[in-house]
Amino acid sequence: MPTPAVSAPRIVSRDEWLTARKALLAKERAMTHALDDLRAARRALPWVRVEKPYLFEGPQGPCTLSDLFRGRSQLAVYHFMLAPGSAHICSGCAFIADHIDGARRHFEQADLAFAAISRAPFARIAEVKQRLGWTFPWVSSHGTDFNYDFGVSFRREDIAAGRAIYNYGTPIKSSEDMHGTSIFAKDAQGDLFHTYSTYHRGDEVLIGAFAWLDLAPKGRNENGTMSWVKLHDEYGTGQK
Repeated sequence: MPTPAVSAPRIVSRDEWLTARKALLAKERAMTHALDDLRAARRALPWVRVEKPYLFEGPQGPCTLSDLFRGRSQLAVYHFMLAPGSAHICSGCAFIADHIDGARRHFEQADLAFAAISRAPFARIAEVKQRLGWTFPWVSSHGTDFNYDFGVSFRREDIAAGRAIYNYGTPIKSSEDMHGTSIFAKDAQGDLFHTYSTYHRGDEVLIGAFAWLDLAPKGRNENGTMSWVKLHDEYGTGQK
């Protein structure tokens, strides 16, 4: 359970509250405009052609990166941390995944397909997906270079040699798998391009629950980053 993390409130009149709220609104508007500029700069990034013929394993057998577009011209990939041979399910990745099925009912109507991709064999992916009730496409990159090429998996020899770099600059000390989000595009000729990737706290924009918590006095109510987050079937029955 989250622990109380809010200081004693300052109680004021409605007029004093309105003055403070309007001052905050000015900051919120400035941030909104700055975010608009940032999003425009993101959309204007140059593209890189995807040359390697990645082959994944899905519920119908082998599939390509192109297949994951499912007739759309854009594809969002969530790099879910699920490693071969591990019984661990990343609670942070699962927290993000809990938001996907509802959202994709909308963004898939705006020409954006979605797939999660993990290194675990597909049989393991299917087990986790069934347990947690997710319906989004999720395929295995087991035995391919995909995770390594897109900066979310690291070979032991690269970690030992200091060559394993995450999030465009952070050396990886031990973890062979991390999380991230990548965006791909397909042109009229069917050629594929990598347009964007984000890692670490860049994935926070995918967590709608944080957006709600950030509106409330206790905020994210953490004792350490995401300290209270569990798989959704592991919360106590006393949760309201």
